Amino acid sequence: MSLTMTKFTRALYPVVLVGIAGCLAACSGGSGEKVEQSPDFSHGDGDNTIQYTGPSPSTADVQNFKSSMWDNLTSEERCGSCHVEGGTSPAFVRRDDINQAYAEANSVVDLEIPANSRVVQKVGGGHNCWASDPQVCAEILTNYISSWANASGTASNVIVLTPPPVISVADSKSFPADSALFGSTVHPVLKNYCASCHSEDSALQQQPYLGSADVDVAYDAARSKMNLDTPGSSRLVLRLANEFHNCWENCTSDANYMTQKIAEFAAGIPVTEVDPNLVVSDALGLPNGIVVSSGGRVESNVIALYEFKSSSLQIAYDTSGVDPALDLNLSGNVQRVGGWGIRINDGKAQGSTSSSAKLAKLIRATGEYSIEAWVVPDNVSQDGPARIVSYSGGSEIRNFMLGQTLYNYNFANRSSGSDGNGMPMVSTDDAAEVLQATLQHVVANYNPIEGMTLFVNGVQVASNPEMAGTNLNDWDDTFALALGNEVDNQYLWQGVIRFLAIHNRTLTPEEVVTNFDVGVGEKFYLMFGVSEHVDLPESYIVFQVEQYDSYSYLFNTPFFISLSDQSPAQAIAIEGMRIGVNGREAPVGQVYANLNMTIDSANYNAETGTTLSPLGTIVELDKGPDNDQFFLSFDRIGSHSYSRTPPAAPQPPAPADLDYEQSDIGLRHFAEINATIARMTRTPAASTPASVSEVYNTVRQQLPVTEAIDTFLAAHQAGVMQLSVAYCTGLMKDSTRRATVFPGFNFAADVTRANADSLIDPLLDGLLANPVSVEGSPTVMATQADPAALKTDLYTLVDDMAAADTETTAIAICAATAGSAVMLIQ
Repeated sequence: MSLTMTKFTRALYPVVLVGIAGCLAACSGGSGEKVEQSPDFSHGDGDNTIQYTGPSPSTADVQNFKSSMWDNLTSEERCGSCHVEGGTSPAFVRRDDINQAYAEANSVVDLEIPANSRVVQKVGGGHNCWASDPQVCAEILTNYISSWANASGTASNVIVLTPPPVISVADSKSFPADSALFGSTVHPVLKNYCASCHSEDSALQQQPYLGSADVDVAYDAARSKMNLDTPGSSRLVLRLANEFHNCWENCTSDANYMTQKIAEFAAGIPVTEVDPNLVVSDALGLPNGIVVSSGGRVESNVIALYEFKSSSLQIAYDTSGVDPALDLNLSGNVQRVGGWGIRINDGKAQGSTSSSAKLAKLIRATGEYSIEAWVVPDNVSQDGPARIVSYSGGSEIRNFMLGQTLYNYNFANRSSGSDGNGMPMVSTDDAAEVLQATLQHVVANYNPIEGMTLFVNGVQVASNPEMAGTNLNDWDDTFALALGNEVDNQYLWQGVIRFLAIHNRTLTPEEVVTNFDVGVGEKFYLMFGVSEHVDLPESYIVFQVEQYDSYSYLFNTPFFISLSDQSPAQAIAIEGMRIGVNGREAPVGQVYANLNMTIDSANYNAETGTTLSPLGTIVELDKGPDNDQFFLSFDRIGSHSYSRTPPAAPQPPAPADLDYEQSDIGLRHFAEINATIARMTRTPAASTPASVSEVYNTVRQQLPVTEAIDTFLAAHQAGVMQLSVAYCTGLMKDSTRRATVFPGFNFAADVTRANADSLIDPLLDGLLANPVSVEGSPTVMATQADPAALKTDLYTLVDDMAAADTETTAIAICAATAGSAVMLIQ
């Protein structure tokens, strides 16, 4: 049976199972013609729409249909050339009577699940698509219908729990970690016939690099294109047999030859046999799951939208539905990543200046905007700032920019309060190290009331309220939108962009949190059947699953539920749950292995089930999202159990045989440097002067981060000296602490060679650079600096500082000691 989840709409918010239109903001889309009294600046430019002069909408829902769908489809470039009065039925964009058009439209839309609408399926199949990819048109239509549904209060994105097919866990083959077998079977074919395009050395450099001369690179690129179970269904074969792609002789014979080579490869891979003693659930693949992607986002004012769903390696499509479409051309080394997204390695995605002009036009009309992105920076060492998103005319002139400088996000906005390059820009705090090399949700806001703000993962992290009261009148509509680099290619950013939306209204803090909670990418609910193990019919353990990137899946927040109306008659124990892939338990990511809980009538809710864990985990991708088959195994579920033998402890690795001799000494890293100088100057941690803390937070990223002495740089020494001067200045300005550290020195007298030891000796003692007592006798250790030699250098400094006042000379002696190799080397 299927369950339409009517009873779930009230209680399943914790597992995000249902989107309710009353809680959702409308999706993107709108009219190009201002037919309503209140202008909607999220709409298109009006060049392609029809002026409606017929009867007024009879209800609010008819008006919602008009503004969300009819206005966007009535032009002859879309549906207005056929589906009008006297034309092809259904006449859902007829121009004589909007009320009759509304009635016709209701026969081809599904307001509860817009993606299932007949008009979406028709256009997605290639019928009269106005873009180069029918799936792009389908996505735009889905957005229009979602906007109508949400504006009308109709529940959209309802999740229907339907029992999946019953599939038994079966023996399977998995791709070997080593590429040797691939190298002797499939790789020679790909290298001979595909390398002219699909290799990093070719003139075209067409991804994926399955024709690379490097067998490991080719293997990594080709794995998802081969079907080990049915070689003839491999993507490599279908491209030749059905799409006639780059056949070298005859497409039929070439496809057969490719099938043969993949079959030879598969034949050499041993079968992974399922342990017959395991207690397992039914098996499922992502194609058997229930799609739950992206419902609930606030998108009512989106004017450019990139979800990167298309597999095109040439274009990233703007699916906002706001004309003109600001599609981005992919150039250089830009890859598609699994789970929707693009990876910028050494390239960019850039739109034309004519299409980009809609950003200036529509944002100037409102005077405010938001840049919203889901990004994964490759590292925290990119600088410039490296350009994540830039709407500019070059490196020194722009309308806006979202970028990266090390651990910081930067937001530049051209306004009446800034220069033509958007300076001063807003940046996250250095000390907070907000930017990390992981998936993050970033929102940059500008409006004339609050100025500029930055949000990361739903939290406001930076702002510049001084930009309040400014305007965007000087924006230039001849600039171009670019992702991953500047338009002049001067500031490359490397990483993954999984989502980008540009809104011509700012997102409120509450809306930022809403969009962060929705997440990003294509998600599924996988319902693993466990009825045969428990005394409760139609029982399932449900995971939210998504392809996390090109190499892994994310399994998240499992819960137990029965589609029957019954509750457990007796307690159901669940212990030691593990995730299996292609007939074997995954070697890593088993965070549910320690699960130990009991489901009974006290904690089971017939509407919501029982949450098993709030945790998520990463599982390795093997055959690809179309072919990987998952299952669950249990140490115990209900009355069934499996006696698991603890794994043997791994053998320690063999010591590395280095080619060079290791140093016996090393550097102090940044925290050790700070602590050592603080000890030398007797600066209490609880009352460190603000001037010292400010300098440390500024130079911390400039100090050594590892103890390896061969990593030392000149920049490290500059940071050490700045920190030393700050600590020593703080010491000399504090007369009480100064008297404690230097009890024998008279600060009313000049510093000379005669009295300098009263300053030098306490400092060397603080660094343990003084002679140590060995059986009562002062002894200079062979492994420590010679105090006499150190004093000789410091006496020379005293002579050089003869014209300076006492405090300045004392600071110089202190800083020279603290910043020396005596402190830095350990």
